[in-house]
Amino acid sequence: MNVVITGANRGLGLGFTKFYLDQGCNVWATCRHSSEELSELSERGLNILHWDMCNSRPNEVEKQLPDSINILINNAGIYGPAGLGSQSLESVSMEVMQEVFDIDCLGPIRVVRYLLPALKNGSAVIANIGSKMGSVTDNTSGGCYAYRAAKGALVGVSRSMAVDLMHSGIRVITLHPGWVRTEMTGFNGLIDVTESVTGMVDVIKRVDDYRPGEFVAYDGKVIPF
Repeated sequence: MNVVITGANRGLGLGFTKFYLDQGCNVWATCRHSSEELSELSERGLNILHWDMCNSRPNEVEKQLPDSINILINNAGIYGPAGLGSQSLESVSMEVMQEVFDIDCLGPIRVVRYLLPALKNGSAVIANIGSKMGSVTDNTSGGCYAYRAAKGALVGVSRSMAVDLMHSGIRVITLHPGWVRTEMTGFNGLIDVTESVTGMVDVIKRVDDYRPGEFVAYDGKVIPF
C-alpha cells in the first residue's frame, strides 16, 4: 500500500507516518523542514519529500512520488497566532486570515490537484485533517477567526471533492483528531497522538460506512457541521 502524508515532521503527521510504516506500507512523508525523529525513519525505508503546501507545482518532488497512491492524508496545517485575543474580531489581521486559509484550506486542494493522476490509479482514500473548531454548530465560544474559518471551509471543500471524485473510485473524508497533546496545543489535551491516530486510521478503513465527505471524529462519531 502506498501512503502519502503531508506535514509529517511532527505531531499527528509523524504519528501517521510511524503507524503506516509499522504496518509495512510504502510511505512518502512530506514537510517543509524535516525533524530529527522523522529523518531517523528513513532507515526504515521512509521517503521524505520537502514540499511546501503553498507551492502549487513542486516539480522537484515529482520524480520521487509513486505512480499510484492508496491513501493521502492532508495533515499539514497551522493554527496561526495563539496568544490571548490574537484571533479575536477586533485584533485578527487580514494577513493572518489569508495565511491560515492558504495553508489549511487551499493547501489540501493544491496537493490533491497535483497528485490526482496517482490518486486515480490507486482508487485512493483522501483524509483531510480538520478540526471540530470548524463546526458552525459546535461553535459556542466565538473567536479564533482565522483557524475556525479555514477549517470550516475545509469541510466544504472535502464534500465537493467527495462528490467530484467518487466516479473515479476516490473516497474523501474530513477527520477531527480530538484535542491531542501536540506542539500545536502546547502539549495540552485529552488524548495522545497514538490514540488519535489509531482512531482516525480506523475511520479511514471504514470510510465506506460514511457519507461522501463526512466530517468524522477520531472515535468514529459524525460531527454536525
